[in-house]
Amino acid sequence: MPQLSVAYGLVIQADRFLPGAFPADPNSNVNLRVWLDAMPAWQKEALQTAQIRHVAPHEDDAGEPVLQAWDLAGGEYLRLLYADGTEFILDRRGTQLWVTWPSWQTLEDMATYLLGPVLGLVLRLREVTCLHASAVVVNGKAIALVGASGAGKSTTAAAFAKAGYKVLADDIVALDERSGAFWVRPAYPRVRLWEDSVEALFGAEDALPLLTPTWDKRYLDLLNGSQRFQSEPLPLAAVYLLDERSAESNAPFVEALPDNQKVMTLVANTYANYLLDKSMRAAEFASLGRLCRQIPLRKVTPHADAKFLPELCRVIAEDIHAQSSSELVCTA
Repeated sequence: MPQLSVAYGLVIQADRFLPGAFPADPNSNVNLRVWLDAMPAWQKEALQTAQIRHVAPHEDDAGEPVLQAWDLAGGEYLRLLYADGTEFILDRRGTQLWVTWPSWQTLEDMATYLLGPVLGLVLRLREVTCLHASAVVVNGKAIALVGASGAGKSTTAAAFAKAGYKVLADDIVALDERSGAFWVRPAYPRVRLWEDSVEALFGAEDALPLLTPTWDKRYLDLLNGSQRFQSEPLPLAAVYLLDERSAESNAPFVEALPDNQKVMTLVANTYANYLLDKSMRAAEFASLGRLCRQIPLRKVTPHADAKFLPELCRVIAEDIHAQSSSELVCTA
C-alpha cells in the first residue's frame, strides 16, 4: 500500500515510509512519486545515449567521484550515481524518482541521500531557491544559519533545540516568495550530527541514535518527547552567517554583514547549484537580491570552545529580538 510522507513541503508517495520524514495527511495531493528499489523499463536503452553533466570534484577512498550525473533522454531525465552504487533517476520537472541501492546497504542509508541532496535537487528543478543552511524559530519567525562546511550549522540548530526552540530545517532551507516576503518550508524532524557534536551537546558520543546501521553519524529526533519540530512554514526574519570560530573573550558576538558582501554570501551558500542552467541561475540571483533587500544578513563569530554553544544561541536570539524591535521603531 502506498505510503505518504512529507519533506520540504513536498508530499512524497512510495511503497514504504521514508525513514526520517514527517507523516503526510492521507488526503494530500502527491507532488513526487518514488519507486524504491526499481528503475524505469527504458533505463538501459537511455544509458546508451547518456550525456555526462557533472562529476563531483571530491573522491572516495577508492578514487571514485562521490557523485556523477548524466542527462538522459535528451535532458528529460537526470541520472545520479553515488560512489557507493546508489543510483537515482528523476525527471526534469521533479515529479518522478526511481532509486536502487547495493544489497549491503539499508533503506536508512538510501534515505540519507534522498532526504538530503536528492530532494535538494528536486526542489531546484521545481525552481525553489534553497540555501545550504539550517533554520530555527525565534520570536515566531524563522532565522537561517548559513556557513561553510563544518561551520556548525547543524550543531547550532541542535543547540537551539536543546534550549527549547523549534527547528524548521537542517542542511537545506527551501524558500518560497509570498507577497513580497520569504517563507521557509519545514524540512523533516531530525537534525543530523557528527559524534563530536553529540558529545559536546549531550555529554557522550552515543547519546543519540545512529542515523543508519552502517554509518557513525547520529540524529536528534525532534518529535521524541520534546516536540521541537516546526511543521508549518514561517516567514524568514534574518540570515546569520557562521564565521570562523574565535578563542577571544568577546566571542560569541554578532555584527552587521557589509552590504557589498550580502548577495555573494547567499550565492555561495545556495544548495545543489551545480546542475542549474543559465536561466535558473539568473532567476536565483534575482531572488537572492530581493531577499537581501528585505531581511537583515548578520555575521556571527562563535567561540572555539563548544561549551559556549548555549551562549551562542542566546546572543543570536537577543540580536534577532533587537532587529525586530528596530523594525517596529522604524515603521512606527
